[in-house]
Amino acid sequence: MLTKAITDIAKEVLTIEADSINRLKSRLNEEEFNKAIDLMYNCKGRVIITGMGKSGLIGKKIAATLSSTGTPSYFLHPAESTHGDSGMVTREDVVVAISNSGETQELLNLLPLIKRFNLPLIAMCGNFNSTLTHAADVKIDISVEKEACPINKAPTASTTATLAMGDALAVCLMEKRGFTAEDFLIFHPSGALGKSLLYKVSDLMRNDNLPIVNENENFLSTLETVSEHKLGLALITNSENKLTGILTDGDIRRTLLKYKNVENLQVKDAMTKSPKTVKESSYAAGALHTMEKYSITALPITDENSKPIGILHIHDLLKAGVA
Repeated sequence: MLTKAITDIAKEVLTIEADSINRLKSRLNEEEFNKAIDLMYNCKGRVIITGMGKSGLIGKKIAATLSSTGTPSYFLHPAESTHGDSGMVTREDVVVAISNSGETQELLNLLPLIKRFNLPLIAMCGNFNSTLTHAADVKIDISVEKEACPINKAPTASTTATLAMGDALAVCLMEKRGFTAEDFLIFHPSGALGKSLLYKVSDLMRNDNLPIVNENENFLSTLETVSEHKLGLALITNSENKLTGILTDGDIRRTLLKYKNVENLQVKDAMTKSPKTVKESSYAAGALHTMEKYSITALPITDENSKPIGILHIHDLLKAGVA
């Protein structure tokens, strides 16, 4: 019989699980974690994730996350491994074994194979005084004070903590590899993410009636060009028609605040010099990454001679479903 409101129980569960993750931070052994990252980063084969029961389900997700973020990985069911699946294991692999107790028999049955192949073993374990951790080369603490279930038995907080630690490993490997948004999209060609990969800048850029102004043009007359084209900017070029700057709404506001009299001001005195540009052969997703990184809403497209041939606006990316 319920003794508490359903929502109160739900909040308790969320608090316990959130606390289990927060406690991982204080127990994170930097030396052991860095060893794990180095082993996985330098792995010439694949990272094998293995675990039984709920740990195995979490392991499948960790393996999927690693694979989709640049670290080749697969899940090996420890029970099936003794019935032929261990044939997938090569001598260049790294094994990550997940067990809260560290005494899961099906998992321990893998140890002879791991040792025979001399594979590095990373143990994600809640019990550091266990058979698994004693056999491991690297030990990562995923222990929790208690589960979120009322009888403290069902894997709840412990699986949440394990999943979070797996994400920490994956994200650190992404950073170490310099994994980019374009790299991510290569592994996600379907659905909304795939749209980003399908489009090149040349597919979405505007190349007709561009707001191009010579750098010696009067500032006030340039405002008319900006207003007429309704893109919130003008591309500024020199006498050789090479892009030397860009005048945006922000540049206009800053100029009006800086100068009391702008009647004789040239646009080159107000423009942003050497603006960020993109090539028409680039992926639209890469252009979006540049916009997000530098907090800009449009990118000039230039040819091999630095002459402007188009503009890619954030609105173009939104319409195409890239942003």
